[in-house]
Parts: sequence; structure tokens; C-alpha cells
Amino acid sequence: MSWNDIRLELLGPFELSSAGQRLSVPLGAQRLLAYLALQEDGAHRTAVAEQLWLDCTSARAAANLRSALCHARRIDSLGLINSVGQRLALTSSIRVDLHQVQDVARQVITGQRPLPTEADHLIAGLSRELLPGWTEEWLPMERERWGQMRVYALESLAQQFQSAGNYLPALQAALAAIAIDPFRETPHRIAIEVHISEGNVASALRRYQDYRAFLHRELRVAPSRQMAQLVQALMPT
Repeated sequence: MSWNDIRLELLGPFELSSAGQRLSVPLGAQRLLAYLALQEDGAHRTAVAEQLWLDCTSARAAANLRSALCHARRIDSLGLINSVGQRLALTSSIRVDLHQVQDVARQVITGQRPLPTEADHLIAGLSRELLPGWTEEWLPMERERWGQMRVYALESLAQQFQSAGNYLPALQAALAAIAIDPFRETPHRIAIEVHISEGNVASALRRYQDYRAFLHRELRVAPSRQMAQLVQALMPT
């Protein structure tokens, strides 16, 4: 078995697989593997124990960490976690879906990645949540970072598809960004621009009016002047 056979999935339900076969992972080991996958440079043992078992004493947290490490080592004989001195890190050769999608997102945002002929897979990957259902206190900040990156990537993707005249994937990417952050104006504006480019005036107006009503209902604010000007010429007189 090679390292390339081992895959850790954090987008969606937690899953660890080897050569395509799902591995059974105890909860403590799941939390440890997920936490280390999110620490680019690894973490000190004490910090790991404190973050994963906040409600325990230092001694109990350290014991829980030892148990989780033991379970992780039993899962696969190759070893999933590197331990150097007091630092722990996920073995770098393990494929982590979050890392792979983040790399693609960075390329999309910087314009270094050519537009895919099939956008569905990329949009789906950027739409997936980080460990949904998990309530660990160390996750909200990681979710916020992932949320910001994927919204920017989806907006960039939508703009690039729109510029290329590929309106369906442009709209799909914009709608995926809206689903992540419905308050953010940029993807709504892109969706309106796509409708206008296609000549769908009614759809553009409806998108604007729905967004304006949503902002008023939730925040008592109005869309920006830039967005209002976008649809001003479309308004019935």
C-alpha cells in the first residue's frame, strides 16, 4: 500500500479511506486527525490536548490524547501521524480533500487556472461545508476561513465564465456563492449581470428585487448604488 492510497475527507462527513476502502475510525481519533489536518505546521502535544478536550483537566486531556494517538496508529500500519519531540503533525503524503480544493480555489482566485470545460465538479467541491454537524470549539474559525475562500473562488469563477460568455456555469457559481453568504452583494450582482447579458430582463429585475427585500427585512439596509445603477435602466417607467 502506498501513501497515495490514503485519503482524508473533511468536506462533508468525516471519512478516512485506504485504497478506496473506508476505514473505521474511533471518534477521538477522528477529532485528532481532523484537527491536525487543519494545522499546516503541526501543533504541540499540549496545545492539541487542550484544544480537543477543553472541558478536561490537563492530566485527563493528555490521557485522552494518548488514547487517540494509539487508536490512530492501529488504523494503518504505515502511520498517519508524525511525532517529532513534542510536536504532532499529519503525515504530509495523506491526501486531504480540503487541501486539494483549497489549492484549486487559490488558482481560480489568482487566475492561474484555466476554466474547466465541466464546472459542476469544481462548483460542488467549493460548495461543500467543513465537517458539518461537528460542534468542536476550534472549528468556527476554520469554517470562516474556508467560507471566505470558497466564496471568493466561486465569485472569481462566475466572473471568468461570464467574461467567456459561458452563462450557465457563471450563474451556477454565483448561486453557489449566494447559498454560502446570502448577504454578500457581489454574487447577486454577478447573477444580475448574467441575466442581463442573456437578455433576461425579468429575471434580472426579480433577482434585484428579491435581494433588496431580503436586505431590508434582515438588516434594514438597501443594496449599494452600484447595484441599483445596474438595474436602473431596466426599471419600468
